[in-house]
Amino acid sequence: MFDATTVNMIWVGLLQTLYMTLVSTLIAYVFGIPMGVVLVVCDKEGIAPHPVLHKVIDVFVNITRSIPFLILLIAVIPITRFITGTTIGSNATIVPLVIAAAPFVARMVESSLREVDKGIVEASVSMGASPMQIITKVLLPEAKPSLIVGAAIAVTTILGYSAMAGIVGGGGLGDIAIRFGYYRYENAIMIVTVVLLVVVVQVFQEIGMKLAQKQDKRK
Repeated sequence: MFDATTVNMIWVGLLQTLYMTLVSTLIAYVFGIPMGVVLVVCDKEGIAPHPVLHKVIDVFVNITRSIPFLILLIAVIPITRFITGTTIGSNATIVPLVIAAAPFVARMVESSLREVDKGIVEASVSMGASPMQIITKVLLPEAKPSLIVGAAIAVTTILGYSAMAGIVGGGGLGDIAIRFGYYRYENAIMIVTVVLLVVVVQVFQEIGMKLAQKQDKRK
């Protein structure tokens, strides 16, 4: 069963999974960090209260996170086709992955920023620091260890989403597991793909935890 063709297929599937996961995570953070910052800074007790903007972002994040990924995957097919010109393959899968992951990342960022000691923020305000200075020089640097841990969690979550995308031909290990392991009853291929996914998750988590420990000023 595991001839050169099968091994190459699994190798390509692994690379596709890593590509989808890492690119989607990067783009999700491009959108997620600003949303998370707004949720903290524009809160009624934040350094720049803006109830309307805060409410809009909060509702958007809540609604998007409430939609199961498989349903979202199908619902955004027109958007995926418009952006990528297709609805199958690794590049097409990145679109729904980003839409699903960005609100999740926003919540992770919000949680990390709220862990920052309020006394440090208040001291910065009293010294006349602007909201942007507080965000870039206080909130984000102080929350860096927690943000890194959150990034590791986000990567593993997006990895799980990418595997589910295999149901609609999204490519990667999930696609291989469904087409060969499930539909063709080739249990060995199913087991191999599952093991590879578990290993990748463990590697990402270990890297994230090590980086967070190095950035933690309390140690």
